[in-house]
Amino acid sequence: MENLAQAFGLVFQPYVLSVILGSAMFGLFVGAVPGLTATMATALLVPVTFFMEPVPAIAAIVTATAMAIFSGDIPAALLRLPGTPASAAYADESYAMTRKGQLELNLGANLVFSVLGGLFGTVVLVLAAPALAEVALNFSSFEYFWLALLGLTCAVFIAPTSPLRGVISLLIGLGIACIGIDVTAGHPRFNFGNVEMMGGISFIPAMIGMFAVSEVMRSVRETGGGKIAVQDIGNIFSGLGAVVRRYKLSFFRGSAIGTAIGALPGAGADIAAWISYAVSKRFSKEPEKFGTGHVEGIVDATSANNSALAGAWIPALVFGIPGDSITAIVIGVLYMKGMNPGPSIFMENASMLYAVFIVFFLANLLLLPLGLAAIRASGFILRVPRPILMPIILLFCVVGAFAINNTLFGVGITLVMGMLAWLMEENGIPVAPAMLGMVLGELLEGSFMTSMIKADGNLFGFFARPIAATLGVVTIAVWLSPLVFRLMTRRRTVAAG
Repeated sequence: MENLAQAFGLVFQPYVLSVILGSAMFGLFVGAVPGLTATMATALLVPVTFFMEPVPAIAAIVTATAMAIFSGDIPAALLRLPGTPASAAYADESYAMTRKGQLELNLGANLVFSVLGGLFGTVVLVLAAPALAEVALNFSSFEYFWLALLGLTCAVFIAPTSPLRGVISLLIGLGIACIGIDVTAGHPRFNFGNVEMMGGISFIPAMIGMFAVSEVMRSVRETGGGKIAVQDIGNIFSGLGAVVRRYKLSFFRGSAIGTAIGALPGAGADIAAWISYAVSKRFSKEPEKFGTGHVEGIVDATSANNSALAGAWIPALVFGIPGDSITAIVIGVLYMKGMNPGPSIFMENASMLYAVFIVFFLANLLLLPLGLAAIRASGFILRVPRPILMPIILLFCVVGAFAINNTLFGVGITLVMGMLAWLMEENGIPVAPAMLGMVLGELLEGSFMTSMIKADGNLFGFFARPIAATLGVVTIAVWLSPLVFRLMTRRRTVAAG
């Protein structure tokens, strides 16, 4: 209790609270600008933290990232332009709700379930950090292979039309992920002699192109409709009570998936959102509504990516192993401030650790009023005629793509991927599975090649470890489930006839 009292004293100081407020506004801005990710927000804050005490330094990073993950949902809802990669999984669903005239419910669900998901992940972080971190550390390349394969299987479920089109889109994404240096042999492939392509196709410029540039191209083709259907943002909390009651199990499922995946080193909020969205569609009572603007998918995915933020701190605090790129930066800050991550942190810096936990709760609670203010401020976008709005969006796309590595190559990727996405959607091939293939392609290939080297080419090595065997059986069961269901349906039909 003494450590907890000290922690409250460390956090609730005017200076620390002002740092939290300033970081919150900074995070909201960065997350809403395509190309400026939550990771970039963290990196930009690091030089500022040099001049801070440990608690305000960590508070600045925690608050900014929580805000950035949410604010990426706002341009996704308004313009089909994900502000951060964590929002890409449900950008189509979110924008479809806007086009149906459900913008208020859409933004309200994003905000409320972002807050609830963040609080869920924080509670798990506080109560179960050591136990979950120990499980996460048991993951080797074998487990990551099955996890990536299970994630790629989700492409079949997130495809709004037919599973075959989803597989085609997935293969396109995997093909793009193969561009660059071979992860095992170190040999360039599919770079066509271009030195810049040896680094592969960067995900963020590709995401901006496939979601935003393709939408600009589609808008240019359309005639009439000068503005987005919904022009005013009213009460975003109207009808949310019914959504919370109806989808409370979806919320807990998405938050649990997000926290678990966040705790896996190297996974992160974007993978958590993709997998949670696919699981939501697979187990939904209304899967046919997904892709048409269905709030259930948003509930699951937005809960997952916010809970994953806290989940990623579990291995970072307990073992000093980053759960994602954000906590990789945070570990450096912790060492710099004398809070060396590891099991001893719970004894040597208990009051500091409790202060971090309090900041997590405070940041997520602060997201509610500040997120509402950000949504209100974004409303003016809806009053801009599309012939004016679309060139501005394209300009933001170009600036965001250039800002990643300060090269025109990123801009070229954005434009080419935008044209590819437009052609895919014109032919009924969904974009989301291709993005999933790009996200998980490198993890799948790297873990497979590493595992094959470890097992001396023996495929049974993928089932030699308990967790790997369990994930393998689950993945294969998911593959076989459509065939089993079809056979059962056929038998029932024959028996009835």
